[in-house]
Amino acid sequence: MSWLVDLRVKLEQFSHSGNPFFIVFIRILFFPAFFAGKGRKIRVFSRWGSVFSASCQQKKTREVCTGNKTGYFSLCYFCPNTHFISSATHILASPVEYLKGVGPLRADLLKKELGIYTFGDLLGHYPFRFIDRTKITLVEELRPATDYAQVAGVLLEATVIGQKAGRRLVARLKDKTGILELTWFQGINWVQKMLEPGRSYLVWGRIGFFNGKPQIVHPEMELLLPEQPLVKNFLEPVYSTTEKLKSKGLGARQIGKLTAFLWTLLKEKDITEFLPESLLQNLHLLNRYQALKQIHFPQSETEYQAAVKRLKFEELFVAQLRMKMLCSQRHRFSKGVVFEKVGDYFNTFYKNDLPFELTNAQKRVIREIRQDTAGGKQMNRLLQGDVGSGKTIVAVLTMLLAVDNGYQACLMAPTEILAQQHYQSVSSLLKNTGVTVRLLTGSVKTAERRKMLADLAAGNLPILLGTHAVIEEAVQFHRLGLVIIDEQHRFGVEQRARLWKKAVLPPHVLVMTATPIPRTLAMTAYGDLDYSVIDELPPGRQPVTTVHRLDSQRSGVMDFIRSEIDKGRQVYIIFPLIEESDKLDYENLMKGYENVKAYFPEPRYWISMVHGRQPAEQKELNMKRFVEQDTQIMVSTTVIEVGVNVPNATVMVIESAEKFGLSQLHQLRGRVGRGADKSYCILLTGSKLGNDARERIQIMTSTGNGFEIAEKDLELRGPGEIEGTRQSGALNFRLASLVQDRDILALAAEKAAAILEKDPDLLSAENLQLKKHLQERKGPVQWSKIA
Repeated sequence: MSWLVDLRVKLEQFSHSGNPFFIVFIRILFFPAFFAGKGRKIRVFSRWGSVFSASCQQKKTREVCTGNKTGYFSLCYFCPNTHFISSATHILASPVEYLKGVGPLRADLLKKELGIYTFGDLLGHYPFRFIDRTKITLVEELRPATDYAQVAGVLLEATVIGQKAGRRLVARLKDKTGILELTWFQGINWVQKMLEPGRSYLVWGRIGFFNGKPQIVHPEMELLLPEQPLVKNFLEPVYSTTEKLKSKGLGARQIGKLTAFLWTLLKEKDITEFLPESLLQNLHLLNRYQALKQIHFPQSETEYQAAVKRLKFEELFVAQLRMKMLCSQRHRFSKGVVFEKVGDYFNTFYKNDLPFELTNAQKRVIREIRQDTAGGKQMNRLLQGDVGSGKTIVAVLTMLLAVDNGYQACLMAPTEILAQQHYQSVSSLLKNTGVTVRLLTGSVKTAERRKMLADLAAGNLPILLGTHAVIEEAVQFHRLGLVIIDEQHRFGVEQRARLWKKAVLPPHVLVMTATPIPRTLAMTAYGDLDYSVIDELPPGRQPVTTVHRLDSQRSGVMDFIRSEIDKGRQVYIIFPLIEESDKLDYENLMKGYENVKAYFPEPRYWISMVHGRQPAEQKELNMKRFVEQDTQIMVSTTVIEVGVNVPNATVMVIESAEKFGLSQLHQLRGRVGRGADKSYCILLTGSKLGNDARERIQIMTSTGNGFEIAEKDLELRGPGEIEGTRQSGALNFRLASLVQDRDILALAAEKAAAILEKDPDLLSAENLQLKKHLQERKGPVQWSKIA
């Protein structure tokens, strides 16, 4: 009887759930000798229509047969302790446990610790540095500035020195120029047994100096055989790992061995090239197979840099292409309400009621919005303006544009106090126009709310301002045409979407932020939105004078605050939030509050205090007292960072300023200087500052330009730390940096735009692989979109 047994298994028995892989367990009922025991289980990893090979530990190899067209596939018996490697077509999608040397336990750790699930994920786990095995350094060439080095020489002796905790193994390696000391503090007995004095070794490690002599602690040692070449012809990769992985034998070198073994299974056709050939030739880029090969196992520094260039461009190009396609599709296919005219409300307000002459930047933004709203496509625009740049007046003019065309407008703010301030500003600006403006928040009384909702549904209320209350189910618009969202990163995507859905045709959307966004970050994180910038301050706004003072100068700072209060001004004093400890935050704030009270005793001075532990009602009340000038000093954490507008406040004191990021410092500074009086920001720090903190303080005291500060913040902290951007999913680059690779980003944006201009849907033969790659690798929801 043949050992081949044809097993017919209906594919319908397996639920794929969208996953092309499945596992079949079969209990062997006969041929016990061949399978080393009756009842032994085998496991088959398969994919419909693919051919798999299986190599068993008894060195017998069998094949799993290809599926036929009837919905069955045939299996051949084979040894149970087997690794299954998928066919060339799908090899990168194979689970990592099926790679020789991994197995289920290690695979689970790789998934949890490094996010490596498949062969492709392992290929995308790039080395973070290399050991230069192509160069031998002489002992006399070693310097304190030398980082890592490879030295060849003869081992003279290895001696154990010291007792108990001070016990160590010390050896000496001699080359023709000098002696290098080698030291081990762990594994002493095992290492001593392995070393053979008198033999030649290749030694590698981090160079240090002890008593003026070069040494390597816990070096990597390799015995040099007579027939072995002295140097290697490659750079050895070093991969990031974790302590848990190391404990299971998956340190940096072991991950390198797994990657090297994976490359023995790969052919060039396994790694699909998706960039157009014309693009590769034009930019002199490596193809994808060569780039991945050279980034893991480069033969030289030149080849490594060529691989890095290609893969960085690939990351940024794909991100730009995806963003620009979203923007292009919205422009071409998303229907929107049409604002056909600029009517009486807009023109009358512009001619008679504008409180100041618009800046050129404001005029440019209004023209961009006018073009968007007249074209029949939905506007989805991000308006970025530094603190005090005049975004509110742009919002008012846009709302009047909607009203002129018979539509309603809604502005949503993240906090009640900010919504109230918007209401005060907007209603004051529009008081002579006859346009009704109402405010809807959680504190509006029931009767007033009922009347407001009825007017809104009947179309008698053209402009509604509010907080999250405007997205409640009961709030229905008669003809919503415009949605404005202030500080958009403070809202969840579902909240924004609920507001959008309150109209038959999607309303035009304008999202505003006072947080300066670097241009490179805006291109990447918000590239799916049209982008407007107000980069001028209105005339008459005085710059805020920013100074740095030490704790030892506190009494002088308090005297200055007293002089400003005597002039009728108000003052903010801000304490930092240390996220690790709410309790410590609260204690620091209360201690600071008591110190301020000691300098400014009641009843001559009155102080408001606001912090995150307070109930919302108390927080709003304390803020309101300060806004209405019932108190002269506001002691607070950073909850007042966005949204409080008190023109009478002229001093911002930031305690422990070294603990704040640049962007946050700039936002806090923007709370003063909002009136006609000269304003000041005082950065109080301790006397000992780190380099980064010192640089942040220096930047803050030298410039008030939010865009310059944002660029510096990006350089110092990186994109992942800037509020509201990590969630976009667009910044998770493995290699590319928005700081160091601005030139590559600009090039990627240019090439992406050029391709989409000629082929907006990527339907040409040259772009089909590119389109397929984008479809296969759809990222998470773009949170910068409204919905």
